[in-house]
Amino acid sequence: MSRWLRLEIALLIVVFSSTRVLEGYGFEQRSWTESADLANKTIAQLTLDEKIGMVVGVGQFNSRCVGNISPPQRSFSVTSSSSSGQTLNVTIPPLCFQDGPAGLRLVKNVTGFPTGINTASTFSRRLMRARGQALAEEFRGKGVNVFLGPAMDIMRNPKAGRGWESFGPDPYLNGEGAYETIVGVQSVGVMACAKHFIANNQEHWRYGLTADIDDRTLHEIYWYPFIRSIEANVSSVMCAYNRFNGTSSCHNAALIGPSGLLRKEGGFQGFVVSDWGATHDSVEDNALAGLDMEQPGDFILIGGGVYGGGKLKGAVQSGDVPEQVLDEMVTRILTPWFMLGQDQDYPAINFDAQHADGSGSLNLNVNVRTDAHTELTREIGRASAVLLKNNRSTADGTPSGTTTRGLPVSQSLIKSIAIIGQDAKLPNLNCNPPLAPGLNECNDGTMSIGWGSGSNSLDFIVPPVTAIMDFVGTQATVTQSLSNDLSAGPNAARGKDLAIVFANAMSGELGFYNVVVGNMGDRNDLDLWFKGGSLIEAVAAVNNNTVVVIHSVGPVPMPWNNHPNITAIIYAGAPGEQTGPSLVDVIWGAYNPRGRLPFTLSDNEDDYGTEIVYNSISGFPEIDYTEKLLLDYRYMDSNGITPRYEFGFGLSFTTFEYSGLSVTSQGTSQVISFTIKNTGAFDGTEIPQLYLGFPASSGEPPMVLRGFDEIDLAEGESKQVSMTVNERDMSIWDTPSQSWVRPQGTFKVFVGASIKDIRLNGSF
Repeated sequence: MSRWLRLEIALLIVVFSSTRVLEGYGFEQRSWTESADLANKTIAQLTLDEKIGMVVGVGQFNSRCVGNISPPQRSFSVTSSSSSGQTLNVTIPPLCFQDGPAGLRLVKNVTGFPTGINTASTFSRRLMRARGQALAEEFRGKGVNVFLGPAMDIMRNPKAGRGWESFGPDPYLNGEGAYETIVGVQSVGVMACAKHFIANNQEHWRYGLTADIDDRTLHEIYWYPFIRSIEANVSSVMCAYNRFNGTSSCHNAALIGPSGLLRKEGGFQGFVVSDWGATHDSVEDNALAGLDMEQPGDFILIGGGVYGGGKLKGAVQSGDVPEQVLDEMVTRILTPWFMLGQDQDYPAINFDAQHADGSGSLNLNVNVRTDAHTELTREIGRASAVLLKNNRSTADGTPSGTTTRGLPVSQSLIKSIAIIGQDAKLPNLNCNPPLAPGLNECNDGTMSIGWGSGSNSLDFIVPPVTAIMDFVGTQATVTQSLSNDLSAGPNAARGKDLAIVFANAMSGELGFYNVVVGNMGDRNDLDLWFKGGSLIEAVAAVNNNTVVVIHSVGPVPMPWNNHPNITAIIYAGAPGEQTGPSLVDVIWGAYNPRGRLPFTLSDNEDDYGTEIVYNSISGFPEIDYTEKLLLDYRYMDSNGITPRYEFGFGLSFTTFEYSGLSVTSQGTSQVISFTIKNTGAFDGTEIPQLYLGFPASSGEPPMVLRGFDEIDLAEGESKQVSMTVNERDMSIWDTPSQSWVRPQGTFKVFVGASIKDIRLNGSF
């Protein structure tokens, strides 16, 4: 059975079955139909004031979570229309909305999970889903109803401040990351909130810029991940700050209205919540356009306060907003609440993110960390580490011999080590207090995540220097130079068997957060911070076994990559709190690296074909997405640009051979099968990737990602791999007919280890 058919069957089971018990969490997941019926029966008992309380946040500083509502202060008796006919005693809580996509923010005793971009680097649906489930286990344990994620903002430009929260510039990879995350999150009974709808692609001017996007580009690039989120049964969608084609996203009926993209075309059945302060203009503009809930509920300088203060109530009483519209808003909020069984013994809120530790009993310090979450964080960290270079030498010259240079490091031969760079050390945890607005806005230590509302806890971070010292123990002497001093670093590296240099580049959310090292959310440039590139070159000049580790939120230039003394380069990204242990696993060979680049690395910013608009003399700018479908590798392929390292690239300690490509029809889909053999001297995991070349008349880029897998292979082992390309994967958006259309002509099939390392070719 094909993967797509399995997913479709699973989705049908979720949608049309009456109830199903989700083991381990003690609740029944209901169908949308049954849940909507329960919601409507509840709403029939609500007063007007109680309905208003359901759709308006309580205010920026009146909530315990980053967002809450004011529920009815009473219970209701509701009889289910299912075969059981069960009568429920329904008590609606003050629904808790909490950041963020990589772990609970502003909360203690939680895990700092890997970022979205690192999860994308694994090219593993298994790990994407497992991360979603683990995140939700902690959110549920803290009493959070709505997980504000996943983020699925396309990385239109590599300097975009929040690109690391999502899954990169490719819509297919972004969509798979979104789908698997949501399935994992909602399997625990936590509502997921897909964000930010839509075209939220830079921080500068984000509160009012307009993203001007043609219909085809919208559908094939920016809408695609949201399609996958709806197919995953997502409970909620957050509308963005920016305007879309001239109209604010949160009162853009063409996007969120009953006849708009999200609901009519996409079939979305959940609720739309505003980004915090993203509402403007009149009550009617928002309510009649399709906005179900306003957060945080009051005016916060950038906007907000549209529904609150009696405005929505007055509009309903005057008839400007029909009460039926209000009822529909509340229905869409309560339906996923019922669907995910949050009426069934769901944990109460046990923390206070808004009032620090002075709230006494409101912070119960419930510890939701588990050993399994720590190990998963470490696994994703090492699985997302991309080995870009490895000039490996061994004592006896055999592939599996004891390493003298490069990776994996041999404990028996490498007896002196230098650890160099401030990115190796523990960050300043004073940047991580309960109410720090930036929460991780400093960058004076190892970088595990960016700053802003997508950041997470640093309380349990294990930096590289600690992990390396713990692992090496007394088996080697270790010299440290934990700064980016261009004299101290080389001095520490001289004469050592191994020098490991750490450097980073960071970005984050603009918001009300501090400017970090002169960067206002979006990066000013692609360079490594604190002269990291110069430090790498200085160390490599004096040590002939220099290993470079890069922690970064996105692409960085690597003009030094061919230096003969740089024997290995690891792009470690933003891997979360287990950054040190995950690197030790790779560097010393306990884990064979298998991570892949979820974007392209090029030294020239112009090679990406887009720009961040930093300055605008006339206020909020209009940004015309003239690049259309050509982002990242699509732009470079179309313009004959050879990057430093291509999309999908990543090395292993072993080697893999591809053979036996076959392409067969299966209904409206195509099944691509082939064999992979581990031909090297180590067990390992290969990440085969499927790219599709559309007929020339289609107007598509030369090659687009349409499949990937993770294949574990022991030394000498072979496995057959099958990937299915479904009808939509082979379709383009046809604006005149407003439909997905499969172009006529021959499609080319490319299978390989990256977009530039194609091993097999076929067609259909």
